[in-house]
Amino acid sequence: MKPSYTLREWETLPHGDVEGCISPHMASRLVALAKTSPFAGRGGNGVLEDRRHELRARGVVGVLATQDCNLEILPKIDIALGEGAERQNAAIRKRLVHMLAVALDLKIETGRITELDWQRETLLEILIRIFCDKLTETLRRGIPRRYLGHEDDLSTLRGTLNVPRQFTRHAANPARLACRFDDLSEDIALNRITKAAVSHLFKISRNATNQQRLRELAFVYADITDVPAPALNWAEVVIDRTNRAWQDLFGMAQLFLRNQYQTTSGGSGQGSALLFEMSALFEEYVGRLVLRALAGTEFRVTLQGGRLFCLTSLEDARAVFQTRPDILIWRAGQVTHVIDTKWKRISSRIDDPKQGVSQGDVYQMMAYAHLYKAPRLTLLYPHYEGLGGNEGIQAKFQITGQQTVIETASVDVANGKDLVARLRNALFLTTTEERLAF
Repeated sequence: MKPSYTLREWETLPHGDVEGCISPHMASRLVALAKTSPFAGRGGNGVLEDRRHELRARGVVGVLATQDCNLEILPKIDIALGEGAERQNAAIRKRLVHMLAVALDLKIETGRITELDWQRETLLEILIRIFCDKLTETLRRGIPRRYLGHEDDLSTLRGTLNVPRQFTRHAANPARLACRFDDLSEDIALNRITKAAVSHLFKISRNATNQQRLRELAFVYADITDVPAPALNWAEVVIDRTNRAWQDLFGMAQLFLRNQYQTTSGGSGQGSALLFEMSALFEEYVGRLVLRALAGTEFRVTLQGGRLFCLTSLEDARAVFQTRPDILIWRAGQVTHVIDTKWKRISSRIDDPKQGVSQGDVYQMMAYAHLYKAPRLTLLYPHYEGLGGNEGIQAKFQITGQQTVIETASVDVANGKDLVARLRNALFLTTTEERLAF
């Protein structure tokens, strides 16, 4: 069994020919695979930074799997320090799966996964296990079918007669009839996509139980056409009341095959990876939570909306520098609150009135204040133990010469209990009257 290593964001893994280090050969394989990711950036170090004697994880999490070893990178989420490293990693995996489920709007059940499984399996194997469980359960209700149109030359009429074809091709042979008919078929786009996902996961899984499950599932799809992942017809799949049970499986197939966050398959046998940029995942996660928190109220929420431009060219009146705030909250047609998420830690030091907030982030919020005329703007960060106190608003500032408020706030993603209600209380219910209204 090939070795597996686990790091958290910004931690390092030493490499060398001594005990406790990953071998230089394995390290170079991991670095080469990481560089194939779009997250690698111009210098190639955006996923995994190759230092002189160590590898350093950056702000991308997930699993890199080469022929020699696996490297799992977990998000930097504070878990109770009294627990061992394996239990902490297990808890982080649970939170990351939860964040993915919320961000991708998936119903993922993890009840069958034991605490030991969470501790000893990587994120990739956990997700494969969830996919196999869900697919097996859904297949018990039957594989999806759909009527597909066919044309064929038959000895007896089936469906309707294709008159132009009949009189051009079979005018001299009336024993053959050009027929058009519908046939109930399993060989449809949804099943082809599911089969491609099963095949892909079988190639990258290293867990014997998962491989056996995938082998059994592949047998179910033996009569479905094999289609390479780049050629899959995603647009042909329509989820409606007849196949609603397959919605989450379709979403998970996109996660594995369609680079919804980012899946890498390195060339020349380099390996494969399932990677997630934490800044994008945190943004989508919080946005979905805000949608839930304000559902049924007088407020309307848009994610990545607005799209107003900062500047207009004097030469040709062309608008440039478009803005896309992470979260806009509207009331009566007006933007009342702009929230921008930042997957990084702010400071709680008393001698740092800026809290470590980037000057560029402040300038960005001031541009939002000018363009969207919102009276309140929030920079939202992940909460962590070193920040002290509770999640919620950490500091408030007023733009000089204006009434507009810019505040910093935090949300504790390590604690998933009542998170929607906590977010509502921490950010939106700032007065007694507002709390009573809810």
